[in-house]
Amino acid sequence: MSNRPTYPAGYDKSKRRTQRAAFAAFRALSFCIVFILFAILGFIIYKGAGVISWEFLSEAPTDGMTSGGIFPAIVGTLLLMAGSAIVAFPIGIMSGVYMNEYASKSGWAVKFIRLMTNNLSGIPSIVFGLFGMALFVKYLGFGDSILAGSLTLGLLSLPLVIRTTEEALKDIPDSIREGSLALGATKLQTIWKVVLPMGMPRIMTGLILSLGRVSGETAPILFTCAAYFFPQLPTSVFDQCMALPYHLYVIATSGTDIEAQQPIAYGTALVLIAIVLVINLLAGWFRRYFEKRVKTKQ
Repeated sequence: MSNRPTYPAGYDKSKRRTQRAAFAAFRALSFCIVFILFAILGFIIYKGAGVISWEFLSEAPTDGMTSGGIFPAIVGTLLLMAGSAIVAFPIGIMSGVYMNEYASKSGWAVKFIRLMTNNLSGIPSIVFGLFGMALFVKYLGFGDSILAGSLTLGLLSLPLVIRTTEEALKDIPDSIREGSLALGATKLQTIWKVVLPMGMPRIMTGLILSLGRVSGETAPILFTCAAYFFPQLPTSVFDQCMALPYHLYVIATSGTDIEAQQPIAYGTALVLIAIVLVINLLAGWFRRYFEKRVKTKQ
């Protein structure tokens, strides 16, 4: 069967040519995006694959970060991601539930929260870093620590979590809520047992993608927790830590031996890309998993 579009009788040939040209332009732009993505990935893999080894992934940096591995930076990145998730997920999901399920759809409160959420998502990440340093590091006295960095990154990812939750719940038909209430369930039971499970595929996708953004942020952790050289693993949330984005920035711009550190920089970038790729794959897997659970219950 041909995939070419069909046109009604009398359809103007010039309009047909214009439509074909537009489709061709869109297709070319799409291929350009894919080409750019693969070009970047290919370049990083070509430059960084040579340094990837078990020692590189499992050892601490040595000799002024000109040799050794990046294990402390990997652990620090994962700790910051987990800490930001603990902060952002409950607050973001509850905020999205309030905006869609409890607040008046046309009320000023929802409009104000949505406006502030959109503004918050547009603030540069370095501003979050300065705010985190002023509030968490200095005013609350957490110091340069994993706790301060996690709270700052949690605030950074909060707008995405809120909007993802709100949009996921908004797509659930009101008839499902009304049916649950008609059967005697309370509003809270309806939200917890019916609405949230149905919206969970999209909610989880948004949550995991927010972690992908957090994993690559440098500016917020630069002011709140990241250490230039911290080869030992942190023992509490009040310790500093190394992190892959900041480690990459340091060894690529201000290391002790730029030439010797350049392969390590590309290897670090490759590991960071691999972490983001795994997170994106997990997002797709969780979406399919929860969609299957919802269909099974139905």
